[in-house]
Amino acid sequence: MRALDRLRAAVSMELSEKTIELPDGPFSFWMTPLTLAERQRAQKAAKGDDTDFVLQLLVAKARNENGEPLFVSAEIVELRNALPARVVEALLVQMAEDAPADSEALDPKSSAPSSKRTRG
Repeated sequence: MRALDRLRAAVSMELSEKTIELPDGPFSFWMTPLTLAERQRAQKAAKGDDTDFVLQLLVAKARNENGEPLFVSAEIVELRNALPARVVEALLVQMAEDAPADSEALDPKSSAPSSKRTRG
């Protein structure tokens, strides 16, 4: 098996649910893991502005339960100006946590998940 095929088989590119708490209850959105190509497109669209970069990512990646986009590019100005920073930042934190909550991170020094390693 090619290394690329093994890597592809080991990860899920399916939509996963992300949730943030709002004063009136939870808000959920769905996203697939971020690829390097998606990150590069967002960086180009942001033209070097860090805040615009993360907003571009949010617009590109946030989906509803049917996989349809939650936001459009025209809403970036509103996302920047009409919401408290803590709400947008909470969405971005959830996006940064690429793996679903129940998955285990891999330890780069071992093929075993880090949560199952024991100290010797």
